[in-house]
Amino acid sequence: MAQYVIKRLLQLIPILFGVSILTFALLYMAPGDPAQQRLRFNGVIVSEDILHDMRHEMGLDKPFGIQYGTWLFKLLQGDMGTSYKDGINVSNKLWEAFGYTLLLSSLSMGLSILIAFPLGVYTAIRQGRVTDNIIRMISFMGNSVPNFLICILLMYFLCIRYKWFPIIAQNNIQGLLLPTLSLSIPMCSRLLRQVRTEMLEQLNKDYIASTRVRGVKEGYILFFNALRNALPGIITVVGLSIGTLLGGSVVIENIFMWPGIGKLVMEAIVNRDYPVVQGFVILTAAMYVITNLVIDISYRYLDPRIKP
Repeated sequence: MAQYVIKRLLQLIPILFGVSILTFALLYMAPGDPAQQRLRFNGVIVSEDILHDMRHEMGLDKPFGIQYGTWLFKLLQGDMGTSYKDGINVSNKLWEAFGYTLLLSSLSMGLSILIAFPLGVYTAIRQGRVTDNIIRMISFMGNSVPNFLICILLMYFLCIRYKWFPIIAQNNIQGLLLPTLSLSIPMCSRLLRQVRTEMLEQLNKDYIASTRVRGVKEGYILFFNALRNALPGIITVVGLSIGTLLGGSVVIENIFMWPGIGKLVMEAIVNRDYPVVQGFVILTAAMYVITNLVIDISYRYLDPRIKP
């Protein structure tokens, strides 16, 4: 297992290196002058001499390779630069906002798993029954409706019509509930369908029938045979849902004004605050590849036949 983990960790290095150079190159070619942008945020009247000095100070008058090498060297030391807008260290800004996004994402994921797993198993057992059809229809609708429309519906009914919640999310449990529901509903629906499909596939296999013939209790077959063998496919969907969560949080956080990383990066894009955008892309890419690594290790743990 240790050899497998080390091999997978080494494979992450070229991926992250490719993401870093691609991100830097795209923002290098993006329209706008970062020096002019920084001067504008500081309220300085721009002249050619001041602009020239600022470009030199920021290293923008150097070739692309030197700029990228300097940025990468600082990045490896944990320094993502400073924000053009307020001069605050980008790492500090991202980690502070990331805490809010992590709280929102964790609650959404936890709620989805808590609902989807028992309902997915239940519908697989009750295949073709009325309850199975009703739950499948609801999950199909939840998976089909986009996040922003769920947000609008929740805000209309729970905030405007019945006034149970504030429209703008506050940093407390009440303000967290609607963003959590908005992210959870489509994810829960998708996960429920996957659990049902994987369970049905396992329950219809010959080894389950032979286990029943031997007189093994149904509960044991369900949870220690069928569900265990269905987990790899379910874990894949859970892992991919983490990426969907991060993407969906950009929309949800801006709608509910939740102070997470999605709201931060959207403001940075509007203000062309490139260091913040670069830091966000690198952080997101790192989370993606680490998530994939955890999924691969889980596969290896669940099925030791997988070769390193």
